[in-house]
Amino acid sequence: MKLKQLQTFYSFLLLLLISFSGFAQSKSPLFTKDYPAQRKWVDSVYQSLDLKEKVGQLFMASIWSRNDNEADSIRKLIKEHHIGGLIFSKGGPVKQAQLTNEFQKMSRVPLLIGMDAEWGLAMRLDSTYALPWNMTLGAIQDNKLVEEAGAAISKHTKRLGVHFNFAPVVDINTNPDNPIIGNRSFGEDKINVTEKSLAFMRGMHREGALSSAKHFPGHGDTDSDSHKTLPTINFSSDRIHEVELFPYKKLIPEGLSSVMVAHLNVPELEAENGKPASLSSTIVTDILKKELGFNGLIFTDALDMKGVSRGRKPGEVDLEAFLAGNDILLMSEDIGKASQSIIDAVNRGIISNERLELSVKKILFAKYKSGLHQFKPIETGYLIEELYTAKNEALLEQLFENAATLIKNNRGVVPVKDLEKKKVAYVNFGDDDGSPFLEQLKKYTQVDWVKASRISELLEELEKYDLVIVGFHKSNSSPWASYKFTDKEVMWLHEIGRKNKTILSLFSRPYALLDLKSFANLEGIIVGYQNHPLAQQKVAQIIFGAASAKAKLPVSIRNEFPVGTGFITKDINRLAYGKPETVGMNSHKLKKIDSIINYATDQKMTPGAQILVARKGKVVYQKNFGYQTYEKEFPVTDTTVYDLASLTKILATLPLVMQLDEEKVLSFDTKLGELIPSFKGSNKEKIRLQDMLMHYAKLQAWIPFYISTIDPKTGELSQDFYRSTPSEEFNTQVANNMFIRRDISDTIIRTIKDSELERKLAYKYSDLPYYLLKYYLEGYHNQSLLNITQEQLYKPLGANYTGYLPRTRFDSLQIAPTEFDDLWRKQVVRGYVHDQGAAMQGGIGGHAGLFSTANDVAKIMQTYLNGGTYGDHKFLNKETIDRYNNCYYCKNDVRRGVGFDKPQLKESGPTCNCVSMTSFGHSGFTGTFAWTDPEEEIVYVFLSNRTYPDSNNRQLIREDIRSEIQKVIYEAIDF
Repeated sequence: MKLKQLQTFYSFLLLLLISFSGFAQSKSPLFTKDYPAQRKWVDSVYQSLDLKEKVGQLFMASIWSRNDNEADSIRKLIKEHHIGGLIFSKGGPVKQAQLTNEFQKMSRVPLLIGMDAEWGLAMRLDSTYALPWNMTLGAIQDNKLVEEAGAAISKHTKRLGVHFNFAPVVDINTNPDNPIIGNRSFGEDKINVTEKSLAFMRGMHREGALSSAKHFPGHGDTDSDSHKTLPTINFSSDRIHEVELFPYKKLIPEGLSSVMVAHLNVPELEAENGKPASLSSTIVTDILKKELGFNGLIFTDALDMKGVSRGRKPGEVDLEAFLAGNDILLMSEDIGKASQSIIDAVNRGIISNERLELSVKKILFAKYKSGLHQFKPIETGYLIEELYTAKNEALLEQLFENAATLIKNNRGVVPVKDLEKKKVAYVNFGDDDGSPFLEQLKKYTQVDWVKASRISELLEELEKYDLVIVGFHKSNSSPWASYKFTDKEVMWLHEIGRKNKTILSLFSRPYALLDLKSFANLEGIIVGYQNHPLAQQKVAQIIFGAASAKAKLPVSIRNEFPVGTGFITKDINRLAYGKPETVGMNSHKLKKIDSIINYATDQKMTPGAQILVARKGKVVYQKNFGYQTYEKEFPVTDTTVYDLASLTKILATLPLVMQLDEEKVLSFDTKLGELIPSFKGSNKEKIRLQDMLMHYAKLQAWIPFYISTIDPKTGELSQDFYRSTPSEEFNTQVANNMFIRRDISDTIIRTIKDSELERKLAYKYSDLPYYLLKYYLEGYHNQSLLNITQEQLYKPLGANYTGYLPRTRFDSLQIAPTEFDDLWRKQVVRGYVHDQGAAMQGGIGGHAGLFSTANDVAKIMQTYLNGGTYGDHKFLNKETIDRYNNCYYCKNDVRRGVGFDKPQLKESGPTCNCVSMTSFGHSGFTGTFAWTDPEEEIVYVFLSNRTYPDSNNRQLIREDIRSEIQKVIYEAIDF
């Protein structure tokens, strides 16, 4: 375009720009609703500037906030060359805020601050937040979530005094070998890229940030990096208009604030060989401005990049860029020389005053829109905290969950069902940490990490397993990090898949799959995109059906997995894990739990504890506190196993009773004489099942069976009952070196049968019904309660830490001790049930004897909340649970359900008095508690060993610690 034509065109644009009377009449993305005031400010500032100051507005200089030497050069540029803006790079947020405040104070015209924050401030700054890369977001099907990502980043940039975020990247990555775009692109499909870019931009604008689509006219199909050389786009003009320019055609009418022009050689659009797009008036003016009708700000890409600077002198390249139609010259190699070149061009008439005015006023309009007409210094107090919020964490969780893409699912291998039939192994590939993935997998069932130095050894070890989950973990440090399989990994993966049912979980960019020659041996492939801990956790949850797969592949992997591939799965009612805000709870309020339990451990109410809170099927608080003992040798962990005491009633015995009720084997009206024929003719023959489970049957509270086994004269164990080594007659182990007569259970049942009933019918909590139900259930099923519960309950649940006799399955040091028993067992009770009656039954009682972790207890309580199902396995009918969870004798001041404890009817009771009356649960003597509330969909589990070393320590109970924590849980519900 000739100089005179250019001047005429810019004069026309300027007249058009200043002729608008208001925002409603304007198409400019730089105008505000108070356009008259905006225009008045812009005109006033512009008229106050001399030529050098006007030219200075065109430059945006680069600074690394962590480099003190650069600050001096910026001070000089502001003072001598009146630069219009800054682009911040590497450093920290507090230092950047301090420098911004200083520089803004120095500058007569407020500075426009920009940053590359494509996935958040963390792209450039330490101590700041990172959201997923665009490739990850490209898989998400709910574009509202992508909008929220743009909004979240915009909140952060605004808080830090940054006005322009150079995002979204709208490049369509059709070249898997692209070295610079790749993960920064939303994918290879122009429609998906455009939809995601629009959503991201809307989120940015909603929170007040100015947007910048890049890299015009399209950097997605290059095989070189414009930072180092000048890449060439060798497509036809028709192809470029149809594909690369497609997003711009959609974003511009929607209010795109700016465009960044790339340093690309595009022969089909620019006739001059080797001329970068950023210096081409044909591309910048004729195509972007005229053809596409864009009248927002136009930035050059960084002018110190080799793709534009090689072979050109500093100052010359800036003049060329401005003449081409750019408004802001980004990161000039020499602003002094560049400024003088443009001043000289204006003085010589090469650049008209109208042309200069157009760009400078566009910049000033953008500054007003950014609020710089009323600049306020950045408040540095609590800056780091406000850039890291619980809402950010909740959004990040949702983004990774919605991005995980199941691209192969032969025979419905995902979600994994029938846990009782599967032995699962995990094998790790890659060079980064996979522990969050493995730990999350282990929350659902036993998963063994299998390692070997040779493939033959690995395959031999994997023969023991029904399912192998391979995690491919590559660095999440940047979107350009290495992402490929090694040749060895390709070969090993092929061999594993050839011999085992295998699910590959890819925590790397999807292009890594191009390294695999075949996918035939893999039953399932799920792409997590990044090795972020949350991505790992969410993929594990999808594998086990706690979350659903719903994403689509944003790029193609040869012909096997075209763009848009993605299986949709449904969750199968297993517990998920995530942030409180995703289920309407407040993380900050839940933290009060920490202070309560820390106070309890400090005051020696209990050595330690596990606490878990779930809502709406998601565990949102799971923490461990203190140690197993006051000696502080073994910290409490997720896998510390606790004696559940009376929780055994509702976690073992009661569900088995309910199952038999559903099978019409028994009912509420079944009499004790029918359950146990030997009770016929006794004073207990006609006691109904319902009444004894509601503790309304005149039964004694308890009988200290062990007392009669102690010699009253010596206070020692009677040789009639005990031996220190096992034998055929003395084969029931009570504790270390302590074996009781094999027929003691018969004595216990007979003692209960012969016991007196209470005179008055009233509520009295009693363990005795559960002794009898154990006897009945084992007789009915013809096997031990240990085996019945494992086969019918815990194995299908994946509750592999739950069960009787924990010492047979775990190291004793993994089990929290419950007491130093100096009366009967004369030893520390660790791994043996604390309750004396259950101990006399060999540790397998209907009322006590169960050991578990908070996570496993939550699975059972969630099963009740789900209406009897968990993991696609139906354990009970909802109607049955509802019948047993009913306060039938409330009018008689009996709060209990049938087996379940219920909220108090008066002031004192088991709960915080803030739960719904439909809620239910139980507490245990050792300091345990489990409660479920159907109305708020809450599960709360508290496990401790408050009885250690002395069961007379009742301080935890006296100070109502468990209920105080429950109160906090309900206070944390936001909606």
